[in-house]
Amino acid sequence: MHDLVIRGATVVDGLGHDPIRADVAVAKGRIAAIGAIGNGAAETIDAGGLALMPGIIDIHTHYDAQVTWDPTLSPSPSLGVTTVVTGNCGFGIVPSPPPLRDLIMRNLAVVEGMDLDALRAGIDWRFESFSEYLDAVRRAGPYANVAVLVGHSAVRTAVMGEDASIRKEPTAAELAEMKRLVAQAMDLGAIGLGASYSPNHSGWGGIPMPSTISEISEFEALVGAMGGPGRGVVEIASGTIPVETIADIAGRHGRRMFMTTGLSFYNEQFPTRGIGMFDSCAAAQARGQEVYLQFTCQPLSFDFTLAAAYPFYSHPAFDPIKAYGREQLKAVFRDPSFRERFRENLRSPIPGTIFQGNWDRVIVAVPVKPENAGLANRTIGDIARETGRDPLDLFLDLGLAENLDTGFIGRFLNAVDEGVEPLVKHEAGVIALSDAGAHLVYLCDAGFGLYLLGHWVRERGTFDLAEGVRRLTSHQAGLYGIPDRGRIAVGAKADLLLFDPATVGISPPRRVSDLPAGGTRTLRDPTGVHGVLVNGVRVFDGKNYVRLDKGPGQVLDRFLPARDAALASAAK
Repeated sequence: MHDLVIRGATVVDGLGHDPIRADVAVAKGRIAAIGAIGNGAAETIDAGGLALMPGIIDIHTHYDAQVTWDPTLSPSPSLGVTTVVTGNCGFGIVPSPPPLRDLIMRNLAVVEGMDLDALRAGIDWRFESFSEYLDAVRRAGPYANVAVLVGHSAVRTAVMGEDASIRKEPTAAELAEMKRLVAQAMDLGAIGLGASYSPNHSGWGGIPMPSTISEISEFEALVGAMGGPGRGVVEIASGTIPVETIADIAGRHGRRMFMTTGLSFYNEQFPTRGIGMFDSCAAAQARGQEVYLQFTCQPLSFDFTLAAAYPFYSHPAFDPIKAYGREQLKAVFRDPSFRERFRENLRSPIPGTIFQGNWDRVIVAVPVKPENAGLANRTIGDIARETGRDPLDLFLDLGLAENLDTGFIGRFLNAVDEGVEPLVKHEAGVIALSDAGAHLVYLCDAGFGLYLLGHWVRERGTFDLAEGVRRLTSHQAGLYGIPDRGRIAVGAKADLLLFDPATVGISPPRRVSDLPAGGTRTLRDPTGVHGVLVNGVRVFDGKNYVRLDKGPGQVLDRFLPARDAALASAAK
């Protein structure tokens, strides 16, 4: 007898085949049959013509800390995600020697926009090594499957301590120990290595995150420590490092690498730069150097105040003041010399910075004073033109007048669909970059998959449903070597999303105070989702998480090598 039968669904298999109307049976966590299935199941779901697809695979999350206190991994499973990869950009929380744990949390609080009090109150530090961390995640019983990258910054911190963000070169013994930790993590089941050379990645007090100051030769040494060719993937926030440099390393080590960089996003000021990076990746692939771009299908938006002006931190004018308190910031923002330094930064922005001076992309979202209510939903650029003022002065003066509490939204990158469309369709890209679990104050992009289905499939027709689903499921599973997932096929794991293609999407953002220690985060809710199953167990019913004694998600620790993964990705 089957554990579950989903009847009358429009099955979109994740492999790009045309959808079919069929029943789907589940037994022991796997797809047992597809077609016309008789009676005799322990549970039946009437799909009523809804679409059934594999669960979304999110390869770029930061749930490393949250999973230790929140096994639901909220909000990702409610948004259709059934598998997550953590440890991206190398900012994991293992290895975690006890004397360094507060340093790890302080850096995370800044670089990934997390609530420090929530981290201190929430992380259950019943682990120190990579193996102990994987065991802790297993004990937590996550609602989604979890794969973990070992992190460059994480191992650098464990080995070098506070020097990791100060000293550019490790000693020979320190480098040997970092390589040992990476090799050990790979033996224990890490999916690969995460790293960052992004100028936007600063930690507590404005210090650079450890990997960002290292020589590229150190990164390559860790790539080599992962094992033989084809073993594991590499994700790197590459900053301004050229595609060719990453591609050469990928080729030398037979490793599949995934770059993340703001340079690949569509930017109206540099409209051809993004597509040029995608084409460079395609050229590298043609040479046998497997390098891809992780790319977001959503406008990259940040909500912020001047009390925590994260989108501007990559500008040198902000380097000395990132850790300042409110009164210190007020004094700086009033200072004409600071304003001129910031203005000069905007005249010649560092490549890869998030904000490059277009004030028409900075919106007054929530003015504080009643007399400023009319500014809501207007851009700084528009207000400046109307009043004849310099936009930078207007922006800072408005914030100062409202005690730095004015709510702003920055829509800096990927804001024009016509420019984004060639990038989101490009075969050298992989749909990702939700950053789920991070930047909780500023945004919530965990619903990237539902956004793609609603916006790029239904509204714009950039993809048909079959291709849109493939881009969220088997594409990622194949490239990352995740076996038996990302497809609806007999024998595959029963990670499933039941949804209505006519209404699927995500809600506007909302704020909730449900983090440990009462911290606040930003969430978005699903629309058109009727159920999410992980390994055959329903974890979300369309409205709420299902209460389970232990979540059905598995810690993934066995992966296909690159060549086998490529064949699996191409299978149709």
